[in-house]
Amino acid sequence: MPDQPKAFYRNRWVLAGLVIIIAIAGYVGWLKFANHGLPEGIAAGNGRLEATEIDIAAKTPGRIRDIFVRDGDFVTAGQVLARMDTDQLEAQRRQSMAEQQRALISVGTAKSVVTQREAEVTAAEAVVRQRKAELTAADSRYARAERLVRTNAISQQTLEDERASAHGARATLNAAEAQAAAATAAANAAQAQVVDAQAAVDAAKASIDAITVDINDSTLTAPVDGRVQFRVAQPGEVLGAGGRVLNMVDLNDVYMTFFLPTAQAGRVAIGANVRLVLDAFPQFVIPAKVTFVANVAQFTPKTVETADERQKLMFRIRAHIDEALLQKNITQVKTGLPGMAYVQLDPQAHWPSRLQGQLLQ
Repeated sequence: MPDQPKAFYRNRWVLAGLVIIIAIAGYVGWLKFANHGLPEGIAAGNGRLEATEIDIAAKTPGRIRDIFVRDGDFVTAGQVLARMDTDQLEAQRRQSMAEQQRALISVGTAKSVVTQREAEVTAAEAVVRQRKAELTAADSRYARAERLVRTNAISQQTLEDERASAHGARATLNAAEAQAAAATAAANAAQAQVVDAQAAVDAAKASIDAITVDINDSTLTAPVDGRVQFRVAQPGEVLGAGGRVLNMVDLNDVYMTFFLPTAQAGRVAIGANVRLVLDAFPQFVIPAKVTFVANVAQFTPKTVETADERQKLMFRIRAHIDEALLQKNITQVKTGLPGMAYVQLDPQAHWPSRLQGQLLQ
């Protein structure tokens, strides 16, 4: 009987040792398969579906007249989402159209003035030609008188009269040429008025075009297929230029962001194959491609001095879902869903059986 307590305690220590051995083996096994039991060359990380966000905003200051969608609505590219009040813009366009009409009338008036001034130039040039002819005749008479006075065929008085007549004809020609120059200057000024009036027409047209663009931009449409996340403003609110009305997500640009430690992130190649499994749809495996690997660690210890510390660095990875696949299932795409991302570190690595199942088509 005295040996029984010793045997009991000895058995208890043996049992405790076995428990410790099993615990250590379990821990080692957990470490070995901590990466979800994945084979060599495959890594995994937690993530969440995200998509590119787009702000639907007012281009010009104004009041929101209508919003035609609600939070969560699916919208297609070109669909009208909201409309801003355009009464003031319409008034500005009517004013610019009136200014354009007035400028067009000014162009017609200026062209009429040009025609008149060109006629005056023609008349002045005709007078110049006439005065030149008169000067030529006067000079000829004066020259003949000079020859005749030497033979006393005419009197000195007649010679002086012919000289005065020639000088008068020259002065008359000078006056006609000055008048022609003035008429030409007036015609040029009239032409400048036509150019100025036409510039006013072009300026008014440009103003109309600019206001028309603003009016068209006051109808806010969806730039891509997507889903409305939330309203930022409500009908009746007044917004400044660039004021946000809605926020939506582009369902043609959906991706999952996840994180891997240094040793694994360093082996991830751009374009590497990825399999996404969402918590809400574990029966489906969604194919994707790596499109981004951060060049700066996201989680960095305060000091990085040892190899162990460097292994704690985590790098952000982004995997995009193919756009054609998204288009086929666009109404089912929901951002924010959590899941797992499995990435091929080695292109030759084989996917485990559970990731070779029903791929989303």
